[in-house]
Formats: sequence, structure tokens, C-alpha cells
Amino acid sequence: MTASFDTIVIGSGIGGLVAASLLAQSGQRVLVCESHGIPGGAAHSFSRQGFTFDSGPSFYCGLGGGFEGRSSLNPLTQVLERLGETLDTVVYDPLGHYHFPDCSGALGFQGDQTFPVYCKLDRYRAALAQVTPAGAKQFAQFEQRMLKLYGALKDVSVIDVRPDPMGVASLLGKHPLGMLKLLLQLPMVQKSVGQVMDATVSDPWVRRLIDLECFLLSGLNAHGTIAPEVAFMLGERTTTPIDYPIGGSGAIIKALVRGLERFGGTLRLNAHVREIVLGGEQAVGVQLRNGEVIRGDRIISNATRWDTFGKLLPERAESTALQNQIDQAKQQAIATPAVESFMHLHLGIRSEGLEHLTGHHVVVHRDDQPVTVPGNTCMISIPSVWDPNLAPEGHHVVHSYTLEPYVGWERDENYASKKKQKAEVLYRALERVIPDVRSRVTVELIGTPLTHARYLRRYQGSYGPAIAAGKGTFPGPKTPIKNLYCVGDSSLPGIGVPAVAASGIFCANMLKN
Repeated sequence: MTASFDTIVIGSGIGGLVAASLLAQSGQRVLVCESHGIPGGAAHSFSRQGFTFDSGPSFYCGLGGGFEGRSSLNPLTQVLERLGETLDTVVYDPLGHYHFPDCSGALGFQGDQTFPVYCKLDRYRAALAQVTPAGAKQFAQFEQRMLKLYGALKDVSVIDVRPDPMGVASLLGKHPLGMLKLLLQLPMVQKSVGQVMDATVSDPWVRRLIDLECFLLSGLNAHGTIAPEVAFMLGERTTTPIDYPIGGSGAIIKALVRGLERFGGTLRLNAHVREIVLGGEQAVGVQLRNGEVIRGDRIISNATRWDTFGKLLPERAESTALQNQIDQAKQQAIATPAVESFMHLHLGIRSEGLEHLTGHHVVVHRDDQPVTVPGNTCMISIPSVWDPNLAPEGHHVVHSYTLEPYVGWERDENYASKKKQKAEVLYRALERVIPDVRSRVTVELIGTPLTHARYLRRYQGSYGPAIAAGKGTFPGPKTPIKNLYCVGDSSLPGIGVPAVAASGIFCANMLKN
């Protein structure tokens, strides 16, 4: 083996970089191996013809801190503060506009509906009352239950959490009152958002809105989303501003890399890990595609569980016992349902006449289909509204995306035409916001599930595990293989930027010297 590190991290997504930077800060020798030439995983930025595009997440909260000097509870922000890093951000409100279709009376309303999603919950409810006064009152009851849970969650600092018995004991010592509050809220912690919604909301318009909010967080509807996720979202919107990082998502990644390197950690790009090396019955290093073998006392995989156990481990282990453990882990991963992959549409467009354009939109095409049906809900981000440097003068940068199944996609003679056909649902969504968008396009990039799988090294290009509330839990950092750990969106606490940052915190706290 040509080199030796305390910890090797496979992949430079947010979860991997958080774990790596915190371990480097604790004094460990840390190496991050990234397959591509750009760090960041699903959160990286890339440039084409003068436009800077976000590859994935674009909705953020509390990156620059809380209101009136309060601290943000966003796990990513807490990590950056711990590393001595800050982000320049632009604060905006509303968060975005949700565009619902002509209901034809199905929900008691007619005509297209556009709903502004305000940060402060009193303004959120006021906007809701303009559509359905009775529904707004019901939402207030739903909100009250969620904020009571948030009140317990916020008193236990995520930066101190480690998901094992030692971690629980530590939290009891550091946050005794917070842990007591959380214990009293334990029944709510285990509920789905749908259960809370069923007990408080009957209004069909509000139920659809809650379903959409859940889908944007977890990729699942209200009955599949755990209550703490929405409780945290509603509480944070009230106490911290909605903001966007200057420079795009890539600015977040640069800050994490700076923190990693400040404390002596190393990031290697174009370092594709072919295999996790096992010695005896434990992980002892990694082998790169070029044949180089690097020793590590611990290995952290930021790949999905499907890829970690299905692609990165040797086909045969040295012992029958270890082989049985690997086979069991593979079967557990295979049995885990996945959220679909995506279609992406990245555009550079001329901006004349769009002076009052807002930055975030969500378009639901049909009310007779769930919001979770691929193609029915389209997310739109136009971040150059806040950061003009992301696009050449006189232009905007646009990113629109929607769920799309991986199955059936092949790079054959029909691939180009299928891309165009599947992008139509995204163009139709954009036309709800910019009616003449097609005539404004100067740069067009269409991404498919194959693109998602290739550039993000993700199993079937998936968004992550579809683990519904009450039907399973996300696994913690530990794996059946000694000295092999996992972080990212297939590890506790799950999908979304705050969650993957928390997964890195949990793992690092378990492995600090």
C-alpha cells in the first residue's frame, strides 16, 4: 500500500465532506477520494458557455445564520461555523411560488392557482386564507402540533449527536432539558406527517399543499414522510431566513473543502475508487481504478448503500463469516425501495422583460394524479435572480427537474429523441412562469436518469431510499464490516441537504479520537 491515513472517505458529497472536515479538525489524517474532476456530488456546480448551473439542490434555509443574530439549526451551517467558514448569501421571501392546475371544481376552486410560500408562518397562513379561510384555520392546528415537536428538537444540538448509546449518554449530560422535552414528544417523533394531517386537516386544498411540501423534502407524500422532518422545516422557516449562497451550490462545497484543507485533510479529484480493500474481516483501505492501493484505518463511503455493498466490495471475502455479512448487507440494500431518478433541464435564457421574475417555482400539472407521480411535479430554480454573476449580462440561468424512472433508458439510436420528448414536461412547467421561454433559450442541456447515474455515481440515478414513515428506518453510520461506515442520503437521518450534513456529523462524532 502506497500511503496511509486514519480515515479515507469515498466521495465528496456533502455528507462525505462534512465527516471528513470534522475528523480532520479533530486531528485525524483524512483523505477524500472523488471520482470526478469536480467535488460536491449531487450538490456540485458546473459551468457551460458562461452560465453556472447547480446540479441538484437549490432550496436552502439559514445558511447565513438566523434572524436577529440567532444561530441557525441547519446542520450544514453548524458545521461551517465549527470549521470557521461562512457563506455570503442573499435573503429572499417568499421561498417560491407553487403553481397548481385548473381544478375544475374538484377541490372546490376553479382556475389555475398560484400560491406564494412565505417564510414566516403567519404570512404563510395569511396567503393560505386567501385561498381557503377554513383550510387556513385547520393548517394552524397542524402547524401548532408540528411546532411543539420542533420546540423539543431545537433544544438538542445536532452538532453534538452520535447515534449510539455513548451518544445518548453524552446528550443527556449536555442537553438534559432538551432530551426531556424530546422524550415527552416521542409519540410524535414516530408518526408520519400524514397521521398528523389526518387528525387536523380535512380541507382538500391544504392536504394537497402538505403533500407537496413533504414531497419536496423527502420525495414521498405526507403519509410517507416522518413528522420531525416537516416540524424542523416549519420551525426553521420561522426562525431563520430563506437564503441562497452567492456562487451557487458550489460555494457550499468550496467552503467545506477549505475547512477540510485548513485542518490538514486532503481532497483528491479524478481518484475513482474501484474497490474497498478487506484484510482479515475488516476494511483496511481502497484500491483506485489506476491500481493504486491506499491504506486507511477506517473507510467512510459517501456512495449509496446500493453502490457501497453492490459495487465497491470484493466479490469474495476471505472468510465465510464475512462473506455472509456482505451478502446480507447486499440483500438489505437490494430490498430497500428507491425514489425515482430525474430528468433535468438546464437552460441559459435571455432575460429582457423579466425584471420581476422570482427565483423558485414548483408546478403541479394535474390534480387527478398524486404529486409523487414522475413528471407531474416540476421544480424550477432561477438563481441568477439573486446572483447575477451566475449568468452573462442580459441572461438568466434556469434549472428545472422532475422525477423520472431509470428503467427503460438506454444510450441507443432513440436516446436523443427520447431526451427531447421527456423534456417537454419541463418546458410546459416553465411556460407557466415564462410563457415565451422557448424563444429565449441560448443554451440547452437535457439530463436523464443515465446522466444522473453517470455523473453522480448513483445507483440507477436514484434520489435516495424511499423509506416510508412507519415502514422502516434509515440505517446509522455503522455497517456489518468492521471499520467500514456510511454517510449520505441512504444513512440516518435520510434525504435532503440538512439530513446528509447531519449524517456526516453523526459519523464523525462516532470516530473522533
